[in-house]
Amino acid sequence: NLTIIAVAYGEKWVFSAAVTPLMLTSFGLMVLSSLVGAWNDIAFNGWGYFWMSFNCFASATFVIHMRKVIKEVNFKDFDTVYFNNLLTLPLYMVLSIIQENWTGFFAYYSDKANADELSSFVQGMLVSGIAAFAISYCSPWCLRTTSSTTYSMIGALNKLPIALFAMLWFPDPITAGGVLAVLLGFAAGLVYTHAKNVQKRDQPQGTQVLPQPISMERLDGSSRPNVK
Repeated sequence: NLTIIAVAYGEKWVFSAAVTPLMLTSFGLMVLSSLVGAWNDIAFNGWGYFWMSFNCFASATFVIHMRKVIKEVNFKDFDTVYFNNLLTLPLYMVLSIIQENWTGFFAYYSDKANADELSSFVQGMLVSGIAAFAISYCSPWCLRTTSSTTYSMIGALNKLPIALFAMLWFPDPITAGGVLAVLLGFAAGLVYTHAKNVQKRDQPQGTQVLPQPISMERLDGSSRPNVK
């Protein structure tokens, strides 16, 4: 959730976007929600915090750069999905060939006893691929129609329903810290929504594009005959 703050100030630097006190309040509530939820698991590890900081920097840079490219090149949503996946495909293929046990995979599913399991596996991969395409399509749409900060804030808020459903459906103990963390997260979302509404209300509405109203004097003057 610290990435949200990095994205907000990155947008301020790249796009001259405003960061209001209400927005900072919502970011603070979101970070506080993370701290409260993970209070029992907090432990210091130098390498862990290094990779977390690098992850925040890389995520913020990617989101801001992608929005900049979308605006400059005038990409459509499908274009962004296509080129994002096209650029990452070689990397995934190389890592899959190096890391995955493809020999064991083909040997396992070549057995007739595992034919039914292969069918379920293919169906699961198909559903996963469709869901991944939908997510990758919605991401550039959200970036194009809103902002990088709003996109990052939504990414943080979508974890709250998962945490809430996990409390209700799984046998994990429901703690006061967990409930308070979810409430703080929802409060952060409400404050951010209010901040964006206030920001939109205070923005100038632009110059008047309609023609000026015609006065009766001008109307009477134009209707009189031109007598010389």
